[in-house]
Amino acid sequence: MFTRRPTRQISVGDERVGIVRIGGGVPDRAGNPTTAAPVSVQTMTAGYTHDVEKCIAEIHKLAAAGADIVRVAVPEKKDTDALREILPAVKVPIVADVHFHFQRALEAVDAGVHKIRLNPGNISDRKQVIDVIQACKARNLPIRVGVNEGSIIERKDKQKRQKELGAVFSEHKHGYLLAIMIAKLEEYLDIFYEQDFYDISISAKSMDAALVIDAYSEISKRFDHPLHLGVTHAGPKETGCIRSIAALSGLLTRGIGDTIRISYANDPIYEVEDGLELLWSLSLRERKGVDLIACPTCGRIQVDLFTLVQDVRKQLAAQVTVPMKVAVMGCIVNGPGEAEGADVAVFAGDRRGIIYVQGEKVANVPEPEILERLLAECLAFQGRVLRGEAKLGEKKVDIVPPDPIGELGSGWEKIAREKLSTHSAGSGPRVTPPTQVTFGQT
Repeated sequence: MFTRRPTRQISVGDERVGIVRIGGGVPDRAGNPTTAAPVSVQTMTAGYTHDVEKCIAEIHKLAAAGADIVRVAVPEKKDTDALREILPAVKVPIVADVHFHFQRALEAVDAGVHKIRLNPGNISDRKQVIDVIQACKARNLPIRVGVNEGSIIERKDKQKRQKELGAVFSEHKHGYLLAIMIAKLEEYLDIFYEQDFYDISISAKSMDAALVIDAYSEISKRFDHPLHLGVTHAGPKETGCIRSIAALSGLLTRGIGDTIRISYANDPIYEVEDGLELLWSLSLRERKGVDLIACPTCGRIQVDLFTLVQDVRKQLAAQVTVPMKVAVMGCIVNGPGEAEGADVAVFAGDRRGIIYVQGEKVANVPEPEILERLLAECLAFQGRVLRGEAKLGEKKVDIVPPDPIGELGSGWEKIAREKLSTHSAGSGPRVTPPTQVTFGQT
């Protein structure tokens, strides 16, 4: 487990939709200790907020997929007007994304939104910012200060501070941008501090994964506010997932980051799914549903493994809620070792599959029946877990790998004959069929 960086804790939501805590570890204003909350997953709707029915349906879908917080864009008054209908209909905290018009923030607060996102590069008028701060302060709403590379790169900053920071980062690849980001944050946050407002989270996004790592690393040294991690303009899912994980995993494993959004030019449900998978993989969140492992491609595969894996994933995602580990292996050479610890596993052979439940063989079925039988065994096992009759991750016995040819073909004797036939008498070792092979033995 990674040691989290202590931060001030903020809360998003209310009793009706639930309260999501972000950050923790720094005592609150009253001196009470706080504990770091689990890293939360955020996303943003892709449709127009003023299209009320579609917006509500999209928020429901994203919440059902596991989003802890959902952000909506409010560029126009018709969008903030729509919040009055949207907010009572959903059951997840909603953040209003405000970029250019501070009045949209005031309208969103008045409508009952749970958090405001401001961009210092776009709303810099001091009086306007103070108006938003006071409105949020009156309702105990947090504000995210989001600095994006694209929104500050051409803006003029205080030359003196920028020069100072430029000297600090003079040897740094991204020194110029880091100087601008931190100068803008310092300048902006001073307004909040003067208003005695500290319910703040910070983001500093870029399309450059390396710059994201550098920016959050430097910001984490200077501010104790919780950090919202993300790579902006990451691209389509196919490449954006690599770009995002490259930056976010490196920060999270160093304890930096309290809430994340993975951004794709795609359906935002993938942002939620991949964000959760990242946190589950790093043990930063308790997994919900199946932990599916599968072997990569190789010349030993004798079934349509790729189709089988996708079918298993879809079926189990819809029906299994306990975090059982399920292994789908295309052959029995590495299958037993790679599936060690799996609650349910299948090793495919010559158009057949042998299915195990916690190390105990329960079925040997032809390829067309693998999916149905594997699903049945997973559901039956889930039932036993829910009734307290079985425990996750607890093997009954070690898996004894099946005879790689015998049970699925023609036996160890054939292997021995073929190996011996390639050697002259006395030129090689005699092949002896094993009596039993268990994990850890060769």
